[in-house]
Amino acid sequence: MTICHFSTYRLKNSMATSERKKRQIKQREEMILDIARKMLVERGYPGMSMDRLADATEYSKGTIYQHFTCKEDLVLALSIQTMSKREEFFRRASTFQGRTRERIVAVGVAEDLFVRIYPYHFRSEQIVRLTSLRDKVTPLRNETLDACERRCLSTVAEIVRTAVGQGDVVLRDGMTPEDVCFGLWCMTMGAHTLMASEIPLSERGVRDGSKSLRFATKYFLDGMEWTPLMNDVDFGATVVRIREEIFPAETQQVFGGRVAEKSLPSLPRQVSSS
Repeated sequence: MTICHFSTYRLKNSMATSERKKRQIKQREEMILDIARKMLVERGYPGMSMDRLADATEYSKGTIYQHFTCKEDLVLALSIQTMSKREEFFRRASTFQGRTRERIVAVGVAEDLFVRIYPYHFRSEQIVRLTSLRDKVTPLRNETLDACERRCLSTVAEIVRTAVGQGDVVLRDGMTPEDVCFGLWCMTMGAHTLMASEIPLSERGVRDGSKSLRFATKYFLDGMEWTPLMNDVDFGATVVRIREEIFPAETQQVFGGRVAEKSLPSLPRQVSSS
C-alpha cells in the first residue's frame, strides 16, 4: 500500500468512525428524550429532574449534560421534537389533491392522527406551554422551536391564501390567513386538551369529543362561507380518501386498516405543572 493509498484509507476510516459516533450520539439523545417525555407527563414538570433522568436512563448526569445544558433546555428540546413531527404530518396533509377546504380537512386529519399516535408528545407539549422556561435556554433552542412552529402555521396559512386566490373564501373585516389559522388552532388544541384531561366529557353531554370538534370546525368554516359548504360535499368520504391516500400507514396503526371513525383512545392523564 502506497503512502497515498494509506492516507486515503485512514481518512475514509476516520470519516466512517465519525459518522458512526454521530449516529450513536443521536440515538442516545432520542432515548433520553423518550424517557424524559414519559417522566414529564407522569410526574409533571416539578417531578422531573436531571437526577431522576440519569437514574432512569442509566447514564451519568455528566452524559445528560453533554446533550442538554439544563432541565429547561431538555424540556424545550421535547417541544422541538414534537413540533417537528407535527410539521411533517401537516406537510403531507397539504399535498392532498382536492379543493382548498378539503385540504384544510386533511390538516385536521393529520392533527387527529398525530395526537392518537403520539399522545405523550401532545401531553408534554401542553405542560411545556404552561411552564415559564424559554428565558432560561439558549437563543438557538428558542429560535429552532419558533422556526418549527412558524413552518406549521405557514403550511396552513398557505392553504388559506390559495383559497382566497381561487375565490373559495373571502376574508372580511381585516381578517388575515394567520387569524384563520389561529381560530382553527384554538379549537383543535383546546378540544384535544380537554379530551386528554380528567374532565368526564360524557357527563357533560359530549359523547364523542373528536366528532364534536369536527362539527365545530365545519360550522366555523361554513360561517366564513368557505366553499364547498358542508352540506354540498360528503366530507366523510373526503376523510376516507385522506386516510387512504396520505396516511395509509398511520391509519393502519390507529384503526387497524379500517377508515371508519372510532372514539379517541385514552391519552396520558393530565398532570399539574404548577
